[in-house]
Amino acid sequence: MHQTVCFQDLGKRSFQAVWDEQETLLKKNTDIKVLFRQDQLGTTDPQAVPTQHHFLLVEHPPVYTLGKNGKAEHVLISTADRLEKGIEFFHINRGGDITFHGPGQLVGYPILDLEKFKTDLGWYLRSLEEVIILTLADYGLKGERSPGETGVWLDPHVKGKARKICAMGIKCSRWITMHGFALNINTDLSYFEHIVPCGIQGKAVASMHLELGKALEVDEVKYKLKKNFEKVFAVQLKAL
Repeated sequence: MHQTVCFQDLGKRSFQAVWDEQETLLKKNTDIKVLFRQDQLGTTDPQAVPTQHHFLLVEHPPVYTLGKNGKAEHVLISTADRLEKGIEFFHINRGGDITFHGPGQLVGYPILDLEKFKTDLGWYLRSLEEVIILTLADYGLKGERSPGETGVWLDPHVKGKARKICAMGIKCSRWITMHGFALNINTDLSYFEHIVPCGIQGKAVASMHLELGKALEVDEVKYKLKKNFEKVFAVQLKAL
């Protein structure tokens, strides 16, 4: 029997608003775990704990986010120039370094209880990558993994041609996840010129639009991605 994941398509929404929502959902789930296990004297059956999985999809206005271990010097634009361009900035509590979110980019935030799946962050990240790889394949693009570098790439093994099309960074507390992935669909890639994307020097970024030579319907990509998420994680998405 497939587990149920509550799905929300948030449309276009600010980074702060969605970060706050993620934190609320994560705290609700972690509090449930603590209280339930106190009441049940430390039950070892994770399926008995009434946590709720969530999956949020959203597009953000232009924003740079720097992970907890990221380096400030990977922001190449001055604060004054950034503000003039209308780009927000947040230093946040996920793994990874600096990245950009903006219009035309599909950002996914799974809030999952991994104790009901597999308590292995490597498995979780590889599963997220697989969702993206399958979605790209639906459009004839060959997404691949790059050894030692989280995310999904095009031509990662071809010298001078590797380019990242989907960045990833997560936080996990009591095996509840938050943050997630950012897939470049029709993204304006010029925003990446002002940062060292993911802290990786000398590698480019890509978008589905640029690779395919045409703009895509974001809603269509969402539909395919949702189906692939259900397939990879063996879940059923239920719209709220």
